[in-house]
Amino acid sequence: MSADFNETRVPTTDWQAYRGVLSRRVFAFLIDYAIIALLWIPAAVVVFFLGILTFGLGFFLYPSLFVIVAMLYFGLTMGGPSQASAGMNVMGLALARVDGRPVDFLTAIVHLVLFWIGNALLTPFIVLVGLFTDRGRLLHDLLLGTVMVRRDRY
Repeated sequence: MSADFNETRVPTTDWQAYRGVLSRRVFAFLIDYAIIALLWIPAAVVVFFLGILTFGLGFFLYPSLFVIVAMLYFGLTMGGPSQASAGMNVMGLALARVDGRPVDFLTAIVHLVLFWIGNALLTPFIVLVGLFTDRGRLLHDLLLGTVMVRRDRY
């Protein structure tokens, strides 16, 4: 099995291939947000110097800096060749589309934004959906036509 997930492959419908995906997603989430928090530090330094160079205008980036870093991180990792963020790689997961096409940068960002909106509005519901859907798909997975797969069984 190659590490490149860009070829067209439709995820399996065998339920055993998705065992443990929800718990792995939780740990991948924690790892990814720790990485984003660490990436935010050098980004904040860059914005500081940008603020000085632009006579204070760059400082207006600070309120949205975490969102920008997170979007770039998830867009480049999940939309890249491995179709997984660093946390997902550690937990042996990858994001796949149910139609077999690779996840691109924009789809990865929309996936993240829908996750944030779902958690802001429907926090307990978004997790409960995963317990009752096929393949442990969460609400934003259903909306986008994606599924989280285990790398070893995909």
